[in-house]
Amino acid sequence: MKNKYFGTREFYKRALTIAIPIMLQLLIQNLVSLIDNFMVAGLGDIKMSGVNICGSVIFLFIILINTLCMSGGIFMSQFKGANNRQGMQQSFRFKLFLTGFFGLAFGLFCMLAPKNVFALLLKNNTDAPAILEQTVLYSKAVALSWIFMCISQSIASSLREIEIVKPPLVISIIATLVNTFFNYTLIYGHFGFPRLEVAGAGYATVIARAVELILFLIYAGIRKPEFLFHPLTLFNIDIILGFKILRKSVLILLSELLWALSETVATALYNTLGGAEVVSGMAGGFAVCNLFFICFSGIVTATTVIVGQELGAGHLESAKRQKNWILTGSTVFGCIFLLIGFATSRIVPFVFANLTPEARRIACGIIITGASYLPLWALLNAQYALSRAGGDVKMGAVCDIVANIIYIGSMFLFVFLTNLGPIAIYALTKISDFIKAGIAHWWLKKEKWLVNLAETSSSSQSQ
Repeated sequence: MKNKYFGTREFYKRALTIAIPIMLQLLIQNLVSLIDNFMVAGLGDIKMSGVNICGSVIFLFIILINTLCMSGGIFMSQFKGANNRQGMQQSFRFKLFLTGFFGLAFGLFCMLAPKNVFALLLKNNTDAPAILEQTVLYSKAVALSWIFMCISQSIASSLREIEIVKPPLVISIIATLVNTFFNYTLIYGHFGFPRLEVAGAGYATVIARAVELILFLIYAGIRKPEFLFHPLTLFNIDIILGFKILRKSVLILLSELLWALSETVATALYNTLGGAEVVSGMAGGFAVCNLFFICFSGIVTATTVIVGQELGAGHLESAKRQKNWILTGSTVFGCIFLLIGFATSRIVPFVFANLTPEARRIACGIIITGASYLPLWALLNAQYALSRAGGDVKMGAVCDIVANIIYIGSMFLFVFLTNLGPIAIYALTKISDFIKAGIAHWWLKKEKWLVNLAETSSSSQSQ
């Protein structure tokens, strides 16, 4: 049937107009992360491993913040489609309060830097004491950045959800340039700055996040986007809507944390397979993988914005038709990025020249394996985004519970009952994601996601 699986040129043009600036922003951030890894890698395997162990815990925190912004974003997009400014402001308040609270809490955690928590990720690692020392140094140095990041993320995600995508890109470019400059000066002590090594990387992040927040506040103050409210109305909270968003957040958070925790457990298991060469090799490999994983954020945001606005405007049949267009387009998008992913494996010998040959071999294997799964993962991200755009958050939780039980179970079996290395284990255990895609395909057919949340929420506000 004509246009059943592939959308019009105008549809994909709109999707790319939303997705490309977001992907460019993430590409820049990930390139800077790669430069950070390159700079810290110059200090040796131990110090790079220390930063990346702290990064594993930070990863969980970022998942939490992104989940809260995503939950508010479901309603933000639908309220935008319904031209409901009050609803958009309530969604923004939700983001600010929740992310701000957790940003302060996590900043305190990083300042305390409990060794016993970080040590859980280094069980049986032969270099654990030396790595932990560097982890604590970095954790304390970067602690202040998290509250800055939370407020910035709340503003940036809200701008994207109402299709203002270029300003966050420009601000991100400036912030990442600041981060790169101070990484270069503070890690190695250039231009008269002190040589602080891993602590310098943390301080550079704090400075960059502060600059980023200041720029977002200036932009919001000047342009006054629709979701912006007067500071004196900060506590004018719609409790009913807030709890409705929070209920959605719980299941999304469960889904995302199940995935994140499974990856953290997997990292801890990988780290038992050797010393610093395994930790640094896998961290380096995933840092490069993030360069092509940017396609996922583009897919998710474009889907949430386009389908969410259609649902909020009450155009349910149009949203239903666009579902297939998005699923097909995302899979093709994943195939394109598969080729890009293979190409990036060529940069390993140059970027990680200071790592051991074994660490470089592991990094290259992780990159090639990750790239091979890109079409599947692109489809999965589109499936999840479609479900959540209409407020159906149960699908992701069910998929992740089932698939992650298999994933972690097989991980333990491969690590403790075989002699397979980290690359082979990574490739084999990720087969569980085919199960996720199968469940999601069946679930989407039930059309529980085809809901106008803006209409029901507006009704509750008027009562």
